[in-house]
Amino acid sequence: MVVGKPPSNFSAFINQQIRRYAFQDLAANAQEKIMGWTGIENVLDTDFRHASYAWGDYLLFSLRIDRRSVPPSLLKIRALEAEQQHLKETGRKKVDKATREHIRDSIHQDLLGRTHPTPSFCEICWSVSEGSLLLTSLSEKVMQDFQDLFKTSFDLVPCPYVPWDPQVMDKETAGKVEALQMMDAGAVDPKTLGREFLTWLWFKSEERNGMILIPGVGETEIHLVRRLVLESGDGDYSESVVCQGMHADLKEGRDALRRGKKIKEARLKLSRDAAAWEFTLKADRFQFQSMKMPVVMDMKEEQENRDGRVLERIYLLETVVRSMDRLFAMFVSLRLPDNWQQERLRMEKWLQSSS
Repeated sequence: MVVGKPPSNFSAFINQQIRRYAFQDLAANAQEKIMGWTGIENVLDTDFRHASYAWGDYLLFSLRIDRRSVPPSLLKIRALEAEQQHLKETGRKKVDKATREHIRDSIHQDLLGRTHPTPSFCEICWSVSEGSLLLTSLSEKVMQDFQDLFKTSFDLVPCPYVPWDPQVMDKETAGKVEALQMMDAGAVDPKTLGREFLTWLWFKSEERNGMILIPGVGETEIHLVRRLVLESGDGDYSESVVCQGMHADLKEGRDALRRGKKIKEARLKLSRDAAAWEFTLKADRFQFQSMKMPVVMDMKEEQENRDGRVLERIYLLETVVRSMDRLFAMFVSLRLPDNWQQERLRMEKWLQSSS
């Protein structure tokens, strides 16, 4: 979610700032890292002519990060060689600390200057009206680099989205989570709500053959498939169970649930009408991974209708994300103490019947 109010002259502001912080070639200097914005269709596009980033209400562009690195073992060898040469030239028996650091820094810069950078890219889809943004990376380093550059470029703060975070959740869900914490103090940890949610989804996937009526969305079919990771405990005391196969109803997964483990991540298949999505959902950060999208355009039509292809892909991504948000809001409503007792008993009966 993008926190902050865009300026009134937003179009001119974006046009200026995205060019100002566009990627600049690293070849001429020896920095370890350089990053900037590029075009989403052409990573060499840093001019953004004709506002190539603008697609209706959406802004689409890429983050390019080039990194150089020097292998520590190579740096150590070259520094030792330079120190020996220094001793030979000066006639001294020992290199002092300041000189050693200066030699190491000089060698490091020299090696960096002769090392080719490794580029990486991630795509950005920013819905200005909704104040939301999709970033195609789960790397903590990349996310931090993106947040820093985005804030510097646009004076707006992108906050990683989790549906139980009061800073980014909608008011209705925020009120339910707050009520849940107040009414069931000590029994509900917001940090584990994602894991409880996935456990509940497993139950729902086997009730009514996976059909769930999502308020505001309609009948949706959801199943757990291929992979399931369950965990209990923290840090050095954590224990995990990984279940893999065509279906996630393996016996060890159910045994793990009965022993108090909760689902950390699951491979889900969500279907609605004729469309189906398959993806992994990571519970702790509500992150989507390795998503397979519905195929709705044939190749000929796809090539001829570039704008339609891109906007349709955005629509499909937003559809599955919003469906999962609605499912979580539905879970939170049921998780309130007045409603949870009945749902919990049904879940316990389901779990015991599968033993």
